[in-house]
Amino acid sequence: MPGNGSGCPATFGIYFTSSTIGAFIGSDLSVDSLLKIDIGNIMIQFVVLLFSLSIHEASHAWMADRLGDYTARYLGRVSLNPIVHIDPIGTVLFPLLQFFTNLPLIGWAKPVPINPAHLTNGRRDQMIISLAGPGSNLLAGGISFFLLAGMKSVSPEVNGLIINMIMTSSVPRQRSILAPIVGMLFFAMIINIALAVFNFIPIPPLDGHWMLYGVLPYNAAQVLEKISGYGFLLLYGLMFLGMFEFVFIPVRWVRDLLLVI
Repeated sequence: MPGNGSGCPATFGIYFTSSTIGAFIGSDLSVDSLLKIDIGNIMIQFVVLLFSLSIHEASHAWMADRLGDYTARYLGRVSLNPIVHIDPIGTVLFPLLQFFTNLPLIGWAKPVPINPAHLTNGRRDQMIISLAGPGSNLLAGGISFFLLAGMKSVSPEVNGLIINMIMTSSVPRQRSILAPIVGMLFFAMIINIALAVFNFIPIPPLDGHWMLYGVLPYNAAQVLEKISGYGFLLLYGLMFLGMFEFVFIPVRWVRDLLLVI
């Protein structure tokens, strides 16, 4: 369990070179490759990422407050304002480096502080608080999906924009106010679903680890807590081995469903 002043696990997002997330630039930083970088497309994805992380962390903070721990609320973390959740390195530098260079980096937001002394049922409440983060991302991804589906059903132009985005993983350069709106909804759908699935993984310090901690017998939970300090190394090791590609399987399902409805 987190101690006094410790926090819920920060949100972590892994960004692979994948058509489900975006047409990211490769690691060859030649002048020619730099000229091909679509700054507008990257900025749309970055803005969506910031708000996706804010939804996640604000949900942690809101749920903690509902369960009796006011620590995060007093620190202003029950907010969708990205500024209060930004970690300069994990939320800004690493994601931008990944977008531009395709370096294998893991990003994170500032963790939400939790004081277990304020919780009625420490282990159960920690599970609920941890679930709130990825649960909110699933909700945001689902809302984005239904908005896109609704817009697609009433507008041939939106249908064309969605098909273009699915095929190219970038916002179409069309002189239409709908293009950036569809682009933001599209990336909100896939980024939020990917974040949710990734954060359900039961490896410290991801949210899934706290959910697993809450259901394990006491002795097993203590073992899990002892190895939590090595979780980040394990995440990087699995990432380099390509073990997290499964995160994008639900994203592909949703993307394909959007095509056929």
